[in-house]
Formats: sequence, structure tokens, C-alpha cells
Amino acid sequence: MQSKKEPVKILVVDDDAPHRYMLRAMLAQWGWQTEEAADGLAAVEAVRQQPFDAILMDVRMARMDGMEALGRIQTHNPAIPVVIMTAYSSIDSAVAAIKAGARDYLTKPLDFERLRLTLAKALDHRQVEESRLQHNGETMADLDTAGIIGQSAPMRELLEMIFYVAPTEATVLISGESGTGKELVATALHRNSARKDGPFIKVNCAALVESLLESELFGHEKGAFTGADRRREGKFRQADGGTIFLDEISETSPAMQAKLLRVLQEHEIQRVGGQETIKVDVRVIAASNRVLEEAVEEGKFREDLFYRLNVVTMPVPPLRERPEDIPPLAAHFVEKFAARNRRRVEGITPGAMAMLRDHPWPGNVRELENAIERGVILMRGDYLDEQSLPLSLRRPGNRESDTPTAPTPASLEEAEKMVLQKTLEETGGNRSETSRRLNITRKTLLSKINKYGL
Repeated sequence: MQSKKEPVKILVVDDDAPHRYMLRAMLAQWGWQTEEAADGLAAVEAVRQQPFDAILMDVRMARMDGMEALGRIQTHNPAIPVVIMTAYSSIDSAVAAIKAGARDYLTKPLDFERLRLTLAKALDHRQVEESRLQHNGETMADLDTAGIIGQSAPMRELLEMIFYVAPTEATVLISGESGTGKELVATALHRNSARKDGPFIKVNCAALVESLLESELFGHEKGAFTGADRRREGKFRQADGGTIFLDEISETSPAMQAKLLRVLQEHEIQRVGGQETIKVDVRVIAASNRVLEEAVEEGKFREDLFYRLNVVTMPVPPLRERPEDIPPLAAHFVEKFAARNRRRVEGITPGAMAMLRDHPWPGNVRELENAIERGVILMRGDYLDEQSLPLSLRRPGNRESDTPTAPTPASLEEAEKMVLQKTLEETGGNRSETSRRLNITRKTLLSKINKYGL
């Protein structure tokens, strides 16, 4: 369970008093406190006198318009998210406001559901930014990577994003092709969060038909359907106080999407066949290998649910965009499957490593793992060579019918030394940065430097 927080306070800026009153009542209904300002000048003074979590501001006002006020507020405190309200005829000024630093804009007359989604997203982004300011680079070495392997620039960016987002309560949408490791990213988010001692529940939304998925997620009452001989708690109840990971959320039906939206908005569920409303304290992390924006445009995914999920998006890069991560991944899988199959593996031959690096890997890390497992099982010597790898990886001139050359073997220790030496060169010998990039402690780094005489 999370510690009690200060109530959210939003500044409403509008020279239309009845409109301000209506917004104050609406925001109070959603549990947010409000302060009011009749124009931009009053808004700037209010921001200087007290802190706000967000600002909802009109563009056209008498004494000082929203654009000028936005600029002054940005100068005073650029971390406060500002949402601009504008009439349809003022869209150009709204776009200009976005370029000037506003978080988002809404058109009048306001769609209240869109208003709530937009403000909720702005508040979550504020929380992520506060988390970013509270961290420093020295603590990156303490990040629990949950088995994520990679020193490439895209993976370092992903790990840094996990580091900043994990401690917040922001809903996260993980995107990426099949086999890229989205579940590992979700695991890392949970392990580095304030909920790490709570449950981490995983659900594959594509693995069950709708009726079974509803029971799986929300539970059911005895007699709710044929075979329901007792009450059953669902995954959301099991995840109470922790995190739930909804994988392949794009495969859910419109009816199920509506139910998931209610959970995200109201933090409550109902068992199938039940009338009782049950409050749940759960952080939601979702993943999809489909582009959800396209699914929304095609009418296959609810736009309001997409906005609720898309507070923070974490794209996981495909393996073909980070080939420098293939050697350490391959070495890791060789060690894993050698131990599992009780095989003695001295290393990977340069020819086999070149083959692994040249392959486009449509199945990403999962395909690489399967290829290495097959190779370890079928290899005949002490080294994983080209003939041990699947035919789909073989380059022209390297078929089994060809006369094999005798490549110089590269041991796992040599591969580790090469990666360590390369990283030290890239960081200019900075050991703190090197340990951060390699996701090892400084003590372990110094031990390896001494071991390899670097």
C-alpha cells in the first residue's frame, strides 16, 4: 500500500466566472482541490505565492492572456504542467502554446471525460519529472535490471527511463515487437518501485477468450456460470498493493476494454456475477506488439483507454537496431543452456558470432535464445560454431556441405574482456560510468579490471 500523499491542487485560470465555478465543482468531484485566478496576471502571482500540481488556463483573457502568462509561469517554474483551454477558432494559438511549453490543450466547449484524462496524464508526467529531479547518476548502479542485458545506446536510454519512472505511480505502456523483452521491462519497473514487496501479477490477454479473461481478471461468484462451484478472486484482487502486467492488451474486446477503463478510473472491480464493488490499489503496466494509435484509428481500441494507458510509453528496441548487444546476449545464453544441459562450452567461434551479428532477428531476443539453445544441444566440439546454428542463420558459403575452416576460438572470458575494454574506452576510463553501463557494481568492475589487467 502507498503512503498518504498531499491532495492534488490545480489552478483554474479563466475570466469567465461561471465557467470557473463549473470547473471547480467538476474537479472537486474527481478528488482534486482548486484555486482560481480571473486572468493571466493573477495566475502568475498565484504561482509565485504557492505550489500547484497543474494549471488549467484559458487563452483569451482581459488583463493578461494565457500565452503571456504561460511564458512567465515557465520562467518561474517550468515543471508545472499547463493545460490550455481554447475555442475551436483559436486552434492556432493552442498549437503555439504547446510549442511554448504547454503540456496539452483542450477545445471549448469542454469534453469532461477528455478533461479528466488530460489532467490525469499531466499530473502523472509531473510525478515522473519530480522523480527525475530526485535521482542522480550514482544510483543507476543500484537499478535492478531484472535480467535485461545490453550496453547499446537504445538500451541505456531504456534502463534510464525505467530508473526514473519505476518509483512513480504512473501507468506505463510498453511497446515493441514480439520477443524484444517487454515482460522483463515490466518486471524491472515493479522491482524498482515502492510496490516491490507487493505482488507482481502477469496476465496474457491474448491467451484467453473474453468470458474466461473477465473471470481471470476480476474473479467470479459461486454459480456465476456453469462450472463456477465456488467464489474465485481475480488477478486484480491478487495484485492489490502491487503491480499487474497486462500483456497483449491490444487483443482485448471492446467490452473488456470498457471494464479495464473503469478499473483505471475508479480503482474498483466487480466479480463476474456479483454486485459488490471492490476497491483495489494496483499499478497497471500494459504491453502491446501492435501500434495502439493505429488500432484506435481503425476503431479496434478505445481512445479513452489508450489515453489512460499511454501516460508513459516505453518502446523496446528490436534486436536488429542494437547489434552490439548480440555478443553479450549470446554469451549469456550459452552459459545458461550449457549449465541446463550439462554441456561443456568454451565459447563461440568468430564465424558463429559473425553469423549471429549479421542475422536480422525477426523474432528478436527470443529467436536468439532459441538459436543458442539449439546450438548448445547440437554442438560437437568445445565451441559453438556455425554448423551448430540453425540453417536459417547460415550465410552463403557456410553450409554444412562446405569444408569448414578452423576459426580461432573466442572464449566467454575473452568476450567479456572485449566488452569491458570497449566500454572503458567509450567512457574515457570513467569507472563509475562504466559500471553503470554494464549494470555491475563498482566493486565487481574493479575485480574484473584486475583480472584482465586493464
